[in-house]
Amino acid sequence: MDQSHKRTESKRTSVLASCLLCLMLLAGGHHAAFAQSDDDLALLDRSAKAFSSVVKKAGPAVVYVGVEKETSAKGMPQFPDMFNDPFFERFFGPQFRHPRTNPKQDKRTFKQQAAGSGFIISGDGYILTNNHVVEEASKITVRLADKREFQAKVVGTDPQSDVAVIKIDAKDLPVLPLGNSDKLEVGEWVIAIGSPFELSQTVTVGVVSAKGRNRMGITDYENFIQTDAAINPGNSGGPLLNIRGEAVGINTAIFSRSGGYMGIGFAIPINMAKSIEQQLRKSGKVTRGWLGVMIQDVNEELAKSFGGKAGGALITEVSDDSPAKKSGLLQGDIVMSINGEPVADVADLRNKIAMTPPNTDLKLHILRDGTEKDLVVAVGEQPADMGALAKKMTGTALGEFGLTLQDLTKEVAEQFGYAKDQGVLIADVDANSPAAELGLQSGMLIEEINRTRVRNLKELQQSLKKAGNAKQILLRVRSGEQSQYVVLQLK
Repeated sequence: MDQSHKRTESKRTSVLASCLLCLMLLAGGHHAAFAQSDDDLALLDRSAKAFSSVVKKAGPAVVYVGVEKETSAKGMPQFPDMFNDPFFERFFGPQFRHPRTNPKQDKRTFKQQAAGSGFIISGDGYILTNNHVVEEASKITVRLADKREFQAKVVGTDPQSDVAVIKIDAKDLPVLPLGNSDKLEVGEWVIAIGSPFELSQTVTVGVVSAKGRNRMGITDYENFIQTDAAINPGNSGGPLLNIRGEAVGINTAIFSRSGGYMGIGFAIPINMAKSIEQQLRKSGKVTRGWLGVMIQDVNEELAKSFGGKAGGALITEVSDDSPAKKSGLLQGDIVMSINGEPVADVADLRNKIAMTPPNTDLKLHILRDGTEKDLVVAVGEQPADMGALAKKMTGTALGEFGLTLQDLTKEVAEQFGYAKDQGVLIADVDANSPAAELGLQSGMLIEEINRTRVRNLKELQQSLKKAGNAKQILLRVRSGEQSQYVVLQLK
């Protein structure tokens, strides 16, 4: 280790010690603060200056992103009463009806304005932000920290990860260095910079609360960094920084019951964003890896039935003519690791495969009939229409609604507390799909289709063929001891 590196590590240790002292002073109240020695106050002062130094270096590369969108009355959000829906009346009789306008006949257009954040990743004007910030924008205005304004164009967007790249026509811009989010540890200090409520260059400080958060229903591919650094509407697209001033995440979403900050924010790991950003700049789109399997989590009860332990991902279906089929993967196999890296669950496997370039060979360690073995699979390219693929694999039209279904085997039925042939199990629900919007979740059971009892996929398919409107289906869905009717419909 050279002397400069030692000095850097020593300085970093001093800063962390100062931050810990800061917390102790806050916990002890103002009377304790007055009792500190001059040396303690000096440490506290250095801690404050350390954060300030990071912000001064990073701030010029963080931008305000103003967006203008045009929408018609047809596209304005509607709030229909499900029980007044004519489709619902077919099965339950007439309901009380309220008059409402027909948005399809309203030709008016409206301008909507929104704001977010972003950060410059190259001196010639490339900017990272969120897809939901610039999606369907008719005009994008970028304002730099020095108050200069530019009109931006969209280079590429990836709704599945919520990453977008935009560009302004400028040169010699300040650039924010990108860090390594894989090395980020829970408990580390992080800094968020952005434009909450259009207040540009707002700085908040917190720690990494957790890593690998998924199944939040925010995007299709989730591996979020959770932080308690204050993030509010308008922070979306801004950077989450480590204490070295490197971007380790893109601030994306908050958990809130009020619409404002409640101590839980989520950021896309920068390592995930790097790969996506490079593809968007190169081709304007993202190509993902694909195995061609349906999968579900393995809990302790299910693991006992398959002769293993909890963890990994259980293959429930293998698509014909898929990379999985060609490599010899079978229904009932449990994928335990990829290239020596453990697979934690379904979301972990999906992310690992999706981030693998097509035509890459992967070594899968699997459990089959209680015996461990290795298989090499050449990853394919993810089809453009995954909904159609789900329809083909499950043999139903419900893939279009975001549902992945499977028959109840004896082991799966015991896992969820159902009886075999009691219904059709929802194995997975696509984020932002019609099914997800209704609150349908994996583990629920479909017992009726349009008031007709279904016990397996074959009966479900037969009921769907009899349906007069394949884009609107009445389901009776069970979750544990309770069941409810829902109308599943395509927009």
